[in-house]
Formats: sequence, C-alpha cells, structure tokens
Amino acid sequence: MDPLWLVIVGTVIVALIFDVINGFHDAANSIATVVSTRVLSPRWAVIWAAFFNFAAMFVFPAKVADTIAKIVHIKADDSAFVYVVLAALLGAILWDLLTWWLGLPTSSSHALIGGLVGAGVAFNGVDIIHWEKVWATVKFIPLAPLIGFAVGLFNMFVIFWIFRKWRPADVDWLFRKGQFLSAALYSLGHGGNDAQKTMGIIVALLVAGGAMKPGIELTLTDWHTLWIILSCHAAMAIGTAFGGWRIVKTMGMKITKLKPVGGFCAETAGAFTLFFATHAGIPVSTTHTITGAIIGVGAVTKVSGIKWGVATRILWAWVLTIPFSALISAICFALFRWFEVY
Repeated sequence: MDPLWLVIVGTVIVALIFDVINGFHDAANSIATVVSTRVLSPRWAVIWAAFFNFAAMFVFPAKVADTIAKIVHIKADDSAFVYVVLAALLGAILWDLLTWWLGLPTSSSHALIGGLVGAGVAFNGVDIIHWEKVWATVKFIPLAPLIGFAVGLFNMFVIFWIFRKWRPADVDWLFRKGQFLSAALYSLGHGGNDAQKTMGIIVALLVAGGAMKPGIELTLTDWHTLWIILSCHAAMAIGTAFGGWRIVKTMGMKITKLKPVGGFCAETAGAFTLFFATHAGIPVSTTHTITGAIIGVGAVTKVSGIKWGVATRILWAWVLTIPFSALISAICFALFRWFEVY
C-alpha cells in the first residue's frame, strides 16, 4: 500500500476517535438537564441520548459537513493537505481532553475549526483559509447561547402562564414525562450538528488524498458516502454512551438548580437553536447553546440562583478554545514539517 494511504487510513481512524471523544466530551450537553432533574439516571440518560445522536443522520442534510470540508482550500494533488487535516484533528483532540480533565464544557466544534485554521495557516499562510466560513461560525459563538437564553426564557414565561393554576406536583409530573421528548429532540440536534463536523473532516481528507472530487455531496443513497455518515454517527453515539461525568456535574448541577419544567424548557430551547443552525449549515457549539438555555431558565426562577462564577469560568474557556486549539494544531503541523514526514 502507498505510504500516503496508510496515513489517510490512520487519519480517518483518528477522525473517528475524535468523534468518540466529541460525544464523550459533549454527552453533558444532551443529558445534564435530564440527569440533574432526576428524570433519568446517568446510565439511562446517556443511552437515550446516544440513540438519538445516531438517529440524527436520517433527519438532517449534510450542510454542516460541507461547511467544515471547505474551511481550508484543498488541492487534491498536494499530499501535505493530508497532514494539515491530521494536525487539525490532533489539536482538537488534545484541547478536548485537557478541558474534559478540567471539567470545562468547551466546544469540540470550535476546537476542530481552530485546529483547521491553525494547521492551514502553519502550512501556507492565511490565504489558504475560507475566512467567510470561519466568520460565520465565530458569529455564532455569542449568538448560539443568546438564542438559547432567549428561547429558554420565553419557554419558561409561557409555561408559567399556561400552568399558573396547576398544582406544583402536577406540573412536576407532567414535565418529568415531557423531558423524555425534549431530551430526545436536543440529542437529535446534537448528533445532527456535531457528527457532521467529523464527516466534513473525512471528506476534506479524502479530497486531499485524491479519493473524492471537491464538492461531493454526502448522502445515504450513495454507498461511496454512506459509510462516512454511518461511521461518524455511530462514533458520536458510542462516545455519548460512555458519557463525561465531570462536565455533567458542571452543566447540570453547578450553574443553577433545575426542576423538570426548567429542564424541559432548556432542552427545547437548545433543540430549536441546533435545528435552525444545522439546517442553515452553521457548525455551532452545542455546549454554548445548552449553557445559554440553562442560564435563561435559571434567570426566570431566581437570578441569584445562577452561579455566575462557574458561568464566567465557562465563558473564558469558550473564548480560548479557537486560539489555543489553533496553536496546538500549528505546533503539530510544524513537527510534521520538522521531521519531514511529507
């Protein structure tokens, strides 16, 4: 086998490992609310979320994957681009593992985008990047949590008004059942947006290796692309099934105390934001989205109940994700160049 193809196969494996880590790291986004309200145990919650992460491939077209695949200008006749993709993945994985260890719910999506930008610039300067696609993502760093916040806030006000004459115990019972639906919807959105990012990376890799043509459309009806869609959603679901308990505690227990009605409102707000972004082809942060929704819900019940110190720590991690993952991936690519591996 051509040595370059050994690298390509190895990089596809690394991409799928990233997808597993992404699911593991971001499991908290899907299950924190349903666990913190004690509607589901952690184990059943991650199984529920993993199933809908996988099912998302039947719901959303691959618009986010197309955006990711085109962040870097790729030339199919230059094998160096394979190493650009590999360095991007390594930078994103290392940042994800570091922030998981610290218990910080940062964005795997932004880590991957930062990785692509850092490795691409290290290879051939700023002109190699499709900056309009990067800026579209960067704009949603504040927009995703703000939309989640606004919709979560709105949901709580509407539900409080509709059920204002109900007994609290009856409201609690109803929304314990409702959280099965809201958690499922959020997990669909999570799987649809996040699994596609790895799909885009694999497409970029195969275009760089000459195995695919630029602009290829990912679809379940084409066996050339079917395996990419299946494997990425399966890897995401496996990662979610293992869960990331450190971050679950931060998301569901440290920001604010949630009741089932609050969990339902936060999850539906997050699902709305993710469905919108995925259909628009925008790779957003599921972490940012659900954090904003949780804070929006908490602000209705008791602003003083929100632990702003934890929220501020999370915010700093968001700000640092793209530049630090870009730096790590640039270092990885520089090492590839130093050891003349291509």
